[in-house]
Amino acid sequence: MLTTDLSSLWLSFKLATVTVLILLFIGIPLAKWLAFSRSRFIPFVNSIVVLPLVLPPTVLGFYLLSVMRNDSWLGSLFLKFTDSQLIFSFTGLVIASVVYSLPFVVQPMIATFNTIGLNTLRTAQSIGANKRTIFWKIILPLSKNGIISAAILGFVHTLGEFGVVLMIGGNIPNQTRVVSIEIFNHVESLELEHANHLSLILLTLSFAVIFWMNSNNKNSQIAR
Repeated sequence: MLTTDLSSLWLSFKLATVTVLILLFIGIPLAKWLAFSRSRFIPFVNSIVVLPLVLPPTVLGFYLLSVMRNDSWLGSLFLKFTDSQLIFSFTGLVIASVVYSLPFVVQPMIATFNTIGLNTLRTAQSIGANKRTIFWKIILPLSKNGIISAAILGFVHTLGEFGVVLMIGGNIPNQTRVVSIEIFNHVESLELEHANHLSLILLTLSFAVIFWMNSNNKNSQIAR
């Protein structure tokens, strides 16, 4: 029993790590564009980003399953080039987790970028700074704490996924059985002590993250 619990924890941490790295790669430029652009498409794109927050996980999981199944264009293309399927695989879990956790990373980044303000960027432009310099020397350093908080929030949120990962990955030991599904299995088998041990790990980690974020935000406000 301990082996399966450790395996599910390791798989969940691996999934959360890969997901957050992808979300940082996608989320930083996306959040920057949503925060500073004046495009008329901002409301539409922002609505798509936020959509996983309000959709029931089963609905989101169903549509992701429809997109990734073997007879879909994406599923069949992936099957053709890799000789493996997206559904019931770790790759499928990563794609689903990126979609599901996207707003939990992008929205905090947008809020962080908004605190910088357009006037700061215009001042930098007026003294000759180009877009690359502004991004690397001004936006990223000023947004460091917010980006770290967003990454940690996305990490913890991915650890706690259940409905979406169950629909996409199923319940395959050592492949797609993440810790939330392992907890469900323990409860279903009336192994409440084992379920409590795993739940306590997630509870402690979640509380520590929230406490750190609140303390960090308070210290940032005092520093200002």
